[in-house]
Amino acid sequence: MADRYLGFTGTAPGRFLTRRLGLPQPAPLRRWSPERPELDGGLLHLTAGKSGLDLAPVLARTGPGPDDTGRPAAVVLDASGIRDVDGLAAVHAALHPVLRSIAASGRIVVLGAPLDPADHHQAAAQQALEGFTRSLGKEIGRGITVNLVRLTDAPAAESTLRFLLSPRSAYVSGQVIGTGAYGTPLPHDVDRPLSGRTALVTGAARGIGEAVAETLARDGAEVVVLDVPRAEADARRVAERIGGRALPLDITAADAGARIAEALPDGLDVLVHNAGITRDRRLVNMPAERWSPVLEVNLASVLRTTDALLAAGTLKRGGRIVATASIAGIAGNAGQTNYGASKAGITGLVRALAPHALAEHGVTVNAVAPGFIETRMTAAVPLFIREAGRRMNSLAQGGLPVDVAETTAWLAHPASGAVNGQVVRVCGQSLLGA
Repeated sequence: MADRYLGFTGTAPGRFLTRRLGLPQPAPLRRWSPERPELDGGLLHLTAGKSGLDLAPVLARTGPGPDDTGRPAAVVLDASGIRDVDGLAAVHAALHPVLRSIAASGRIVVLGAPLDPADHHQAAAQQALEGFTRSLGKEIGRGITVNLVRLTDAPAAESTLRFLLSPRSAYVSGQVIGTGAYGTPLPHDVDRPLSGRTALVTGAARGIGEAVAETLARDGAEVVVLDVPRAEADARRVAERIGGRALPLDITAADAGARIAEALPDGLDVLVHNAGITRDRRLVNMPAERWSPVLEVNLASVLRTTDALLAAGTLKRGGRIVATASIAGIAGNAGQTNYGASKAGITGLVRALAPHALAEHGVTVNAVAPGFIETRMTAAVPLFIREAGRRMNSLAQGGLPVDVAETTAWLAHPASGAVNGQVVRVCGQSLLGA
């Protein structure tokens, strides 16, 4: 559904009226397209404190080139060397003079270090970067995103920086992303990094799942479009369009994992758990028949299928699991105790399974957590609730299914092996939740 308010604020009368009334002024977001795959402008690299990171080779390969215009499209501030409160003054000194010059729909990425449990001064200063980053994201406006990456190894974080410094991350802001040192090289074909890989997306016949399937296919994957048998026609339509194949299957079936393994004798590289349902009602009015299906589809089936595919060896080493959480599982939502529980459960699954899956199977486990995304489901929400959902984030607009898909594609990337156990919100930095 079209966001009429966004269109209105893009007109001269709309800008005048919304300024006078103090209303949100969303900026059109610059998303990826084949014609404009990079941000329009250069990259400004700043440092606060003494850094031990060798960022120059990585930044030379990620996104915009050096800025020589005085109006950068992206700013990377390396604050990984800050170890005390006095060092935080360098963060202010570095960014304060350049904020007004950053182009609309630009990117600010602050680089920090993991908190040192043996040095509470360093931990305090590095944790301060999180509050700084989230606050800056809420005030900067003009469609600019602000994110914090905690890293120890610059090359291992390359795929993450490439994503955050590109139009693909248009609706990802206010996030804190940790990357380890488990680096994997970039594939030879940077435009089709998933070439030769097989991906399975559940609930892929429509909506966000369809966008994820399309994006993974764009990046070179052979995509298996899984959905319930009653959606088989839609699943086949999607599969035919993207050059994949359909797999009609009820993901809640006890033998779903075994049937997926049987359908993929050559193995699987990317598993995207996207299937999900809602059965909204306040708990006081919610019978068990509305509670149980949501937990079964959204959480229990994810646990069973993941366990089965890992145990069978269907997921290859170097594989990726990307599950779908939700802002409802982080902040809660009235009328969605069942849905919120199921999505919070996904977060628990990711954080507990990620280290073991990587150590034992060579597979990373992460999740995306969408906020208000423009889909047929949200189009059916009553007008005033829908408008509140759209405006209650730092970008003052709803996201698109492709925003979730692009984030999923980054987590599925062969070079994203250093990203593990992360739950990344695709919510425009929602004002609700952490």
